[in-house]
Amino acid sequence: MDNFVVSARKYRPQTFASVVGQEHITRTLKNAILTGQLPQAFLFCGSRGVGKTTCARILAKTINCEHRTPEGEACNECDNCKSFNQGASLNIFELDAASNNSVDDIRALVEQVQFPPQTGKYKVYIIDEVHMLSASAFNAFLKTLEEPPAYAKFILATTEKNKIMPTILSRCQVFDFKRIEIPDIVHHLEYVAGNENVAFEPDALELIATKAEGGMRDALSIFDQLVNFTQGNLTLQSCLENLNVLDTDYYFRLIDMLREAQLGQALLLYQDVLTRGFGGQSFLTGLCEHIRNLMVSLDPQTLSLVEGGERLRARYSAQAQQCGLALLLNYLNIASDFEYRFREANNKRLFVEICITRLATSGQQ
Repeated sequence: MDNFVVSARKYRPQTFASVVGQEHITRTLKNAILTGQLPQAFLFCGSRGVGKTTCARILAKTINCEHRTPEGEACNECDNCKSFNQGASLNIFELDAASNNSVDDIRALVEQVQFPPQTGKYKVYIIDEVHMLSASAFNAFLKTLEEPPAYAKFILATTEKNKIMPTILSRCQVFDFKRIEIPDIVHHLEYVAGNENVAFEPDALELIATKAEGGMRDALSIFDQLVNFTQGNLTLQSCLENLNVLDTDYYFRLIDMLREAQLGQALLLYQDVLTRGFGGQSFLTGLCEHIRNLMVSLDPQTLSLVEGGERLRARYSAQAQQCGLALLLNYLNIASDFEYRFREANNKRLFVEICITRLATSGQQ
């Protein structure tokens, strides 16, 4: 137990090639290394868990590597790479601006910049959550950021680019990290599951990827949690139970019932939803999202807007063709109106049941 390492750390990429879903970033960084055209400051922007700090560390290691590969990757065998991998590098400095955001913290960092590296070519300063720096700290940092010594490189990372001062932005090359696509997350989870001897259903990994909302770190954290819950056998049903997520199958069945005006069956399905511990608000929110997915599934060109795997998209497309645009628009108008007014209702259950009745009646027209 003492030796357990969470998957997000155990499988953190060590090379640009192993970074998931950010090829536009890694290609640019490798080209800059190969051509020797490295800016003095980088700004990595993006939501949590998409690889900003990981890429910053890989970049810091690679530019100090003594024997880089022809592809611009670190060799992981020279003294500089080994010291970095062991967390003992004297050339890499990491500062968490969330807890070190005062002008004194930045002045201390600026004083360190004056000393050249003992070994290696560059001293690299990684400042995480840089938007948390105070205004005076930003101002104390400006001159050094604009004209640092040739051996100093700064890599700033933030989840809130809009809070960065324009004077800082103008001194950096800005890299925008995108949310990682669901297929990329699923593929990486399959790799991790194979290494850890974890049995899984493909739908279970798709659920984890969807729940992670584009963040690989969140996906791996959820993966670890579910592996413990299921004792290494990830089934869709067990994952739905642990994550407290309402299976999309409920909504597919509900739409079929509404379309065929099976009001009694639809009300019984809602009773089953309540029995499983889900509230009316989450039920209506999920219903609106399901109808939206059906609408974008009507056109093959917009089918990619549905988050999920190919099988799920095919199911959405098939049900959408059965409903048609006019009926789906009617459903969405009714469901979204009831979702908006849900908080005002005194009898929540009756309110949702009236919504279901309206929808079933709409399906007859």
